[in-house]
Parts: sequence; C-alpha cells; structure tokens
Amino acid sequence: MSMKRRTFLKNTFATGVLGVAVGTGLLKPSNVLAAWPENAFSAKSLDDALSGLNAGDASDSAKINIKAPDIAENGAVVPITISTDIAGVEKISVLVEKNPQPLAASFDLTSKCDGFISTRIKMGETSNVIAVVQAGGKTYKAQKTVKVTIGGCGG
Repeated sequence: MSMKRRTFLKNTFATGVLGVAVGTGLLKPSNVLAAWPENAFSAKSLDDALSGLNAGDASDSAKINIKAPDIAENGAVVPITISTDIAGVEKISVLVEKNPQPLAASFDLTSKCDGFISTRIKMGETSNVIAVVQAGGKTYKAQKTVKVTIGGCGG
C-alpha cells in the first residue's frame, strides 16, 4: 500500500512541476513538440544525412571546436563537446561517418543560447565525428577522427 502512495505522490509532484513550468512560460508546448529532421535521422549514408539537414553545401570552419577522446575505449559511450564562436547559432548536429545511421544528435538552439553542446554518442567503429553548425543562414562543419576499441553499435 505504501508503494501506491509513493507512486501517487511522485506523479502528483511531477504534474505540478510541469504545470508550473507551462504556466510561467518556461516550457512551451510548441517548442516541445517541434518538428525534428526525420529524413536526416533515418538516412543510411552520410550524404543523405547531410541533405536531410540541408547541410550538403557546408563549408569547413576553424571556429568549430570538437572535444572528443582520440581513443574511445567503449564505442557505446563516447563523450563529446562541441563549441563555436560563430554568431547566431541556430542548430548544432553531430554525425558519425561510419555508423549505420550517421546522424547521432541534432540540437535546435534559441538566440539566447551559446554555441555549445555536450552529450554522449554511440560509435560502431573508428570513424570521423562531424559537427555541423547552422548559423545566420549558412552552414559550417568540422570533423575529428575518434578511434574505437570496442564497438557500440552492435559490435
């Protein structure tokens, strides 16, 4: 009986917090339910993923910094950080060239955000990690090779 009470209290608290967040404008349903690049996430090749992100013509940029290990001991959990000084960053996407589905993550940023993301990705094998930054109507990219000793995408 105490487990049901705990579950009830936990759910009530979570609903209350969600209600307060929506009521104060911190969480807008239109932002939560925003469209995501379905074609890019379902792409099987790097070129198709870039096309799905409208980034086929991305130019190389030295202003994008990719922080990732040179050698990842476990491809199932590879920590990466991408930062940039490019003004007006709207989107940062992370692609892994040799993964079965190259697009690992895509982040839509608001004008109040810095060009910075930090996450963990899966890598099936040694490959290039590519950061794509969309800012001011232009698309930029940078890449870094990460060696994987134990595969994470079914390896």
